[in-house]
Amino acid sequence: MEIKEKLFRPVLITKGRKTGNPHSVMLRAVNHNGKIYFSRHRPDGDWFKNALANSEVKIQYNDMTFSGKAKLVTDEEYSQKISELKYPGEERAKEKRVTIEVTLDN
Repeated sequence: MEIKEKLFRPVLITKGRKTGNPHSVMLRAVNHNGKIYFSRHRPDGDWFKNALANSEVKIQYNDMTFSGKAKLVTDEEYSQKISELKYPGEERAKEKRVTIEVTLDN
């Protein structure tokens, strides 16, 4: 199975960088060019820090669980494009954000 929706709300599961325990959070995600993107205003969220500390993540959506590897998007223009896809037609699409890219395992 694969995720077909371009904009969706899955649960992202990261491994706690201090506890090692699973950390789950429901987020708005963007499916673009075969990868899944999550973003936020600042890099201070637990899920964001956890994904950077341990790139092995899981995404739960529609009763399915996908495994993948997360990495920081360093291209600011690409991160901006993801924001525009995440918030189509909304003013907040113009705000600077930090973005995580998840490549799903096959």
